Amino acid sequence: MNKMYNVLIVDDHPIIADAYKSAFDFISSENQKFNFNITIVHNSDHAIQKIVEASKSNGLDIVFLDISLPPSTDGKILSGEDIGIKIRELLPKCKIIVATTFNDNYRIQVILKNVNPNGFLIKNDVNKEELVTSIKTVLDNSPYYSKSVLELFRKQATIDYRLDKIDRQLLYEMSIGTKMKELPNIIPLSMTGIEKRKKNLKVLFDVQDNDDRLLVLKAKEKGFI
Repeated sequence: MNKMYNVLIVDDHPIIADAYKSAFDFISSENQKFNFNITIVHNSDHAIQKIVEASKSNGLDIVFLDISLPPSTDGKILSGEDIGIKIRELLPKCKIIVATTFNDNYRIQVILKNVNPNGFLIKNDVNKEELVTSIKTVLDNSPYYSKSVLELFRKQATIDYRLDKIDRQLLYEMSIGTKMKELPNIIPLSMTGIEKRKKNLKVLFDVQDNDDRLLVLKAKEKGFI
């Protein structure tokens, strides 16, 4: 019996989103038992809206999720990673295929821990064949990691730390120039707690204690903001 799969594609680049859709269309044309009802959104706000709506209706079977999304207008969603966490909360049975330009093992490990995606692709080495293979593999209830992800796993040992939402919120506010004295009104910590977090982040990123700018730059390099 044929099944209709509800698919959400989340990417802020329309050309890339269309490439993902083309991969689903190819699978459907190749095998008539696969039918896809595809929705495409290009920002965090619309993504969250569709996810909430789906959680109250027919659900979602697969989400193709870009990690490098701009924050939502209310600042509660900082990237695609937060969207992935929301999907896991509202639609625990939904399969997530993450696509990102990040090729840093630190960042990949954090995404794996926080989102636990069914598929993980590095955009720079993805072609149509790999897109199709990743979708088929995930539909077959198996995980799929692109070649670059597997190579990174082999090159570097597993990183046993993770940045939580407050750490990433602090880094984000620092990156947009929010003054330190304003942070306790935005982040649920005292000024002492914020300073302690910042100090720990500098140790983690190997940054001198008085260099906030370098901390932001290193966090951006690693893909945390």
